[in-house]
Amino acid sequence: MIDTGHREEAFVQVPLVQIDAFADALFEGNPAAVVPVPAWPADELLQRVAAENNLSETAFLVEDVPSAPPVRNPARPAYHLRWFTPAIEVELCGHATMAAASYLFDDVHPEAETVQFFTRSGWLTVTRSPDGVQTMDFPSEHPRSTEVDPTVARALGVPVAEAFRATDLIYVVDDPQTVVDLTPDLAVLSALPVRGIVVTAPGTGTGYDFVSRWFGARAGVPEDPVTGSAHCQLAPLWAARLDRTDLVARQVSKRGGTLRIRLDGERVLLSGRCVRFFEGIARLPL
Repeated sequence: MIDTGHREEAFVQVPLVQIDAFADALFEGNPAAVVPVPAWPADELLQRVAAENNLSETAFLVEDVPSAPPVRNPARPAYHLRWFTPAIEVELCGHATMAAASYLFDDVHPEAETVQFFTRSGWLTVTRSPDGVQTMDFPSEHPRSTEVDPTVARALGVPVAEAFRATDLIYVVDDPQTVVDLTPDLAVLSALPVRGIVVTAPGTGTGYDFVSRWFGARAGVPEDPVTGSAHCQLAPLWAARLDRTDLVARQVSKRGGTLRIRLDGERVLLSGRCVRFFEGIARLPL
């Protein structure tokens, strides 16, 4: 008998749910996969699952959380949460956190008003109101002014008024339609030593306080439909410019998504809705 080298693998079955976050209807906002697992497998497997899903983010959940730092409120559900793009694990992700909370509220803890997540960015909370709006409590990040890089400006193909740097590189333009019409050279942007590039403008005439688009550079995401973590950087910038802390933003990607924002000191509250697209079972090798 010829040995083909094939061996029967053992698998564990886990839920896999895809949810559109910052969406008022199906096919809006930003889709994220949510995969609860009983314990952490190897990071390589998590990365391969995220690549297989081929969405901007996959959220992985484990119910067992580290003992330090202590959980914020022991009476509320708490989970260890990690986020992977198809290429890397990231430090913070808004839409996949909202999607993970939506799964827990609907399928695991329907009685809960708040869920807590231990993450690479510390403890995060998501609260759901009776009308289904979810609000995330995230750390804010204050961008610092920097020089406009002419290479980046050429790759964007638009006149840039100002530049800022935080986790992402933020380029400000004068007109919201300029952001909508962007057709950047993604090959140039993907070579930059930064997580992502945000292009933003005041929302003059749009009904929003500001608009933006986010291009993934080294995150393995050419363009993200709606980027919660980018708005942790944009919120302090626009709050200072508009002289108020309650803002409504629109990410004007092809799918588009609306974020309601409140800047609260060193925290940013990001609110939106979720719509479930599908649910199924994933078979993960042990």
